[in-house]
Parts: sequence; structure tokens; C-alpha cells
Amino acid sequence: MSSEIAFLHDRIYSSLNELPLTRDDLTSSYAIIRYNIRTYRSAGVVAVVSGRHNAESELKKFEDSQDSSDRHEGWRYLIDRTSLKAGTDPAEATRHRQAELEARESKAMKETKTPILPSPDPHR
Repeated sequence: MSSEIAFLHDRIYSSLNELPLTRDDLTSSYAIIRYNIRTYRSAGVVAVVSGRHNAESELKKFEDSQDSSDRHEGWRYLIDRTSLKAGTDPAEATRHRQAELEARESKAMKETKTPILPSPDPHR
């Protein structure tokens, strides 16, 4: 029953040996991102797919077709949930993801800035 889907209660299992997939896992979009574990450099989004299972299958395809020297250099793939639609152009998805990351970083920087408080004694 490894490739069949089992419906148990309100959860869906892709196999009986795996954790349950939620409705979000089935309907959300996921970006597959190429990055380097040695340099922390991202090469951007390589695909946007619908459903966690599809994303994991697509990631496996990328890994299986990867040249061993490429992997040795540190290049890997990861899955990240996204608000983009499946099938979005990878270059567009990369620009969108970068803009989101920059906005989050900017917000975090603003929130962590310590306000300068006046001295309690104005004569100092």
C-alpha cells in the first residue's frame, strides 16, 4: 500500500508508514529552492508545485538528476511553502521570494532596534 492513499478520520496518509497529510499539505503551493550548504548562497526557485507530496516527489527528481560533483560542491534543494500559484515561472518566484525575505528582514530590524531613552537626570 506504499503508493496508495489511505483516508483515516479527517487525515490523509500517503502511506501507512508516514505522518498524516493535512488539507493544507495537499492544497498549498511549495517552492523548490536550490541552495549551497557551504556558502549559504541561494540559486533561487527551480519550481513551484501544488501539494506537499508533489513537492517532495519533484525534489527527489532534482536530487536524482543532480551531478555528483554538483552535490559535492554543496548544492542541495529544499521545500518552502509559498503563496505563489503552482507553475509560477521560477525567475518570477525567485524575485517574489527575495522581496518577501527582504521585507521580513527589514521588519525584524525595525522591531529589534533599541529606542534611545533620555537620561533620567537632565543635568547629566
